[in-house]
Amino acid sequence: MLFNSLPFVCFLAATLILYYLVPKKTQWILLLAASYVFYWIADWRYLIFIGVTTVSVWLLALKIESINKEQTDYIKQNKASMSKEDRQAYKGRMKAKRWKYLLICLIFNLGILSVTKYTNFVINNINSFLSEAKALRMVDIIVPMGISLYTIQSLSYVIDVYRGKQEAQHNLFKFALFVSFFPQLVQGPISRYGDLAPTLLGEHDFDRKTVSYGLMRVLWGYFKKVVIADRIITGVTTLITGGEYTGIYVFVAMLFYAFELYCDFTGGIDITIGIAEAMGIKVAENFNLPYLSKNIKEYWKRWHITMGTWFTDYIFYPISVCRPMLKLTKWSKNHLPRAVARRLPVYLSSFVVWLATGVWHGAAWNFIVWGLMNFVVIMISQELEPLYSRFHKRFNVKGKAPYEAFQIIRTILLMSMIRMFDCYRNVPLTFKMVGSMFTSFNVGRLFDGSLLSIGLSASDYAVLFVGFAVVLTVSLLKRKHGEVRDLFYNKPYFAFYNVMAVLLVVILVFGAYGTGYDATQFIYNQF
Repeated sequence: MLFNSLPFVCFLAATLILYYLVPKKTQWILLLAASYVFYWIADWRYLIFIGVTTVSVWLLALKIESINKEQTDYIKQNKASMSKEDRQAYKGRMKAKRWKYLLICLIFNLGILSVTKYTNFVINNINSFLSEAKALRMVDIIVPMGISLYTIQSLSYVIDVYRGKQEAQHNLFKFALFVSFFPQLVQGPISRYGDLAPTLLGEHDFDRKTVSYGLMRVLWGYFKKVVIADRIITGVTTLITGGEYTGIYVFVAMLFYAFELYCDFTGGIDITIGIAEAMGIKVAENFNLPYLSKNIKEYWKRWHITMGTWFTDYIFYPISVCRPMLKLTKWSKNHLPRAVARRLPVYLSSFVVWLATGVWHGAAWNFIVWGLMNFVVIMISQELEPLYSRFHKRFNVKGKAPYEAFQIIRTILLMSMIRMFDCYRNVPLTFKMVGSMFTSFNVGRLFDGSLLSIGLSASDYAVLFVGFAVVLTVSLLKRKHGEVRDLFYNKPYFAFYNVMAVLLVVILVFGAYGTGYDATQFIYNQF
């Protein structure tokens, strides 16, 4: 049941109406039931996987919390009779017990994720070294919808309990709602329990402004997804299929895909956040005008924010301060040049993060190379920072509009080029096609009418041009004024709802619904 399908719209409408009709204290129960119905419609077998993750994480988090409480109570009762050394030794033993249960939780749930998502990838790579007669058979295995998202979201909860940053939820069903909340189940954002739970499990009265704001954002998401992304995907698919379109066409495909992915992914997130907002539930923002970033490091602070912060908090920092890394840091200070010793721990931790990011996105080498290419470009950029500083001092261009425009365009082109690994799904082919941009960049080929033969008509280009102008205008208004919806809501009463009506009409009239009005899958559903 896709977000952009009629059954989902009916499902959402029924859920939203019932949400405000049932007693407030049972609203979270309705959401849990709706979430499991949503998942069951996708495939009833998925419920087994999400159920196992939910119960295992919940039980082990409770066990870890009980050890924390046991430690606190014991030290409090025996504080007078314990020496500092005894107290430290006791804390060490209890930490080892907590770590044991955390490790069980991590291995078990990451094991489920690995087996379901990466088994055939491993088999395929093993087969590349074997003869056809000795090749291993691929496994017909279920990959549950949203398993990557709900797994790492659940693990962030148990890790926070282990660290003492989060109290464990003692109600299994309330924790189950956190794991399975249907608007964010498919493509995020990746929520932290402490951020989401207060409003997710809270009681909410009907508020016209809250519901209106939420539905406005839902419509904005549908506009970006159905009117823009689902229209331009036809041209992108044609340009990247078969390897026939080279040179300037690769450049066009690169820009088309950048626009498609942005509207597809942010549109889906807008729908998610809008649904939650209409229910009075606060879900973390996942984008902050990423295409206005001046460098790739800033871009990744603005794009898929919740994923970036998750990998930073739960992979980068733990690796940076783990015992082997501290030993390596100490060794490198004694045996390597100072500049290398200072960079080695950070770069090694960053390498692991970007490798994990690529693997998390998909079981294919193109995603792994995509992740590592981001790492390489960011590291090069950091190494060149002294050169940038000298350039800025000499030419005094920093902060000036033309130079900022250059930085933004440069960042968009770099990120779009790296993202071509996602398009072609083949590492050698991607290098070949991107390379052709620099060897056969014939601009004249854009004006010979061939762009009208890739599945997009003149009217499609007109809609896309207007759509691009609208998205850019809204982005610039958001950059200047913050919440754009306030600009309409603070006007006369009817202005806000007129905008909603216009959005709805545009979606219905100009939406690209495919043959037979079939909804198109969101790109990030595959991750």
